[in-house]
Amino acid sequence: MEYISRREYEAFVASTHEKRMEWFKEARLGMFIHYGLYSQLGTGEWSQANENYTVKEYEQLAKTFAPKEGLCDEWCRTAKKMGAKYVVLTTRHHEGFSLWDSKVNPYNSMNYCGRDIVREFVDACRKYDLRIGLYSSLMDWHHPDSWRCANDPEARARFDKYIEDLNTELLTNYGKIDILWYDVSCPINCAEGWDSINRNYRLRQLQPDIIINNRSMLPEDFGTPEEHINRDDDRFFESCLTLTSLSWGYVDPDQAKDFMMSYKEILRKLHLCTCKGGNLLLNISPTPDGSVDKYTDETLERVGNWLKVYGQAAYGKKYPTASVYSATSLSGVSADEDLKTFYLWNWVWPKNGTMRFGGFMDAPKKISYLATGEPIDFKVDGHRIILSGLPDTPPDKICGVTVLKMEFDAPPRHKYRSYYPQICGGHDYSEGNHKW
Repeated sequence: MEYISRREYEAFVASTHEKRMEWFKEARLGMFIHYGLYSQLGTGEWSQANENYTVKEYEQLAKTFAPKEGLCDEWCRTAKKMGAKYVVLTTRHHEGFSLWDSKVNPYNSMNYCGRDIVREFVDACRKYDLRIGLYSSLMDWHHPDSWRCANDPEARARFDKYIEDLNTELLTNYGKIDILWYDVSCPINCAEGWDSINRNYRLRQLQPDIIINNRSMLPEDFGTPEEHINRDDDRFFESCLTLTSLSWGYVDPDQAKDFMMSYKEILRKLHLCTCKGGNLLLNISPTPDGSVDKYTDETLERVGNWLKVYGQAAYGKKYPTASVYSATSLSGVSADEDLKTFYLWNWVWPKNGTMRFGGFMDAPKKISYLATGEPIDFKVDGHRIILSGLPDTPPDKICGVTVLKMEFDAPPRHKYRSYYPQICGGHDYSEGNHKW
């Protein structure tokens, strides 16, 4: 068995980090899928703990677990329609039930319903040309050593081996995997206790191109802020958000739909991730048999139809513009990495035929509608750009979010609220020098 120091491991990860992350930084949008035994209860993915089921009571759900044929094809078809570039599946959530033919964990879908859901999932991802992410919980309410390991060294050794053996199966039996997505490192509060350095080093030998998130108590390749869009440190980030604010697992969509994001809200979240230099991982919650409910399907399809027209504003390498470049109060900006092409996402369209935004000190060579390329009349007046001749209603009829494209010969100089000094938290925003 190989062992490595933390310094050696971090150098090893860093040596290939940029190459491994290149596709991920361009993808921008992924789909998260929470599906498991808990889906049958309709009370969320933490039902076993929140409702104090005993292990024996909860195990009965495995006997009635009945995913329909073709569920993974439906998930990936939905992801493709949404415009996602990758999908992450909860292969084993905190309940401890594995959705694959595991020789390590007999509490699995093959033994109870004769189905290897992970196999079906990776096959569907490849069919729809989607990158593959496998979620793996560290916390386990079913395994007897999961809580003993906090204070019992022998239990910890057994449980660490169990976790590694499970992930070895996932990274050995299904071909190339793109993302290993850890979750909830309880009850141990350090990487050393989880043996994460050595485990992840050995797992990376199995999948040299894989990227790993930060939830095994190591920084790894990317951060994962949950239910908010702010990077927690200097690494690339992926914000994981759920379509409904109530739960990550299935709840009745007829009752939950008023708590779900609209297609316009999803686009705004995508914009915020893009302009802050990260990805959006949007979660869906399939029904007990694995179906995608009508509201979810229709909402995500509308997002995808919009991205077919305006995807240039979101996909690809983008500059983190959020703290540097501004637009109107009801618009947002994203920009290509070279800072020569800017995109204005307009959430509310002006009704007076004009639009103005401040701070840009250099004139663009062209402003146009991204959807059609039709030029827009504009003038530069001081530190502001004024557009004229705009229609009274939003040109975009898909989601009502119209994107304008601004092109410059060189990265434009910009001063945030340049006519009004804005010093906050020790940073002079008027000089555009806020530290990202």
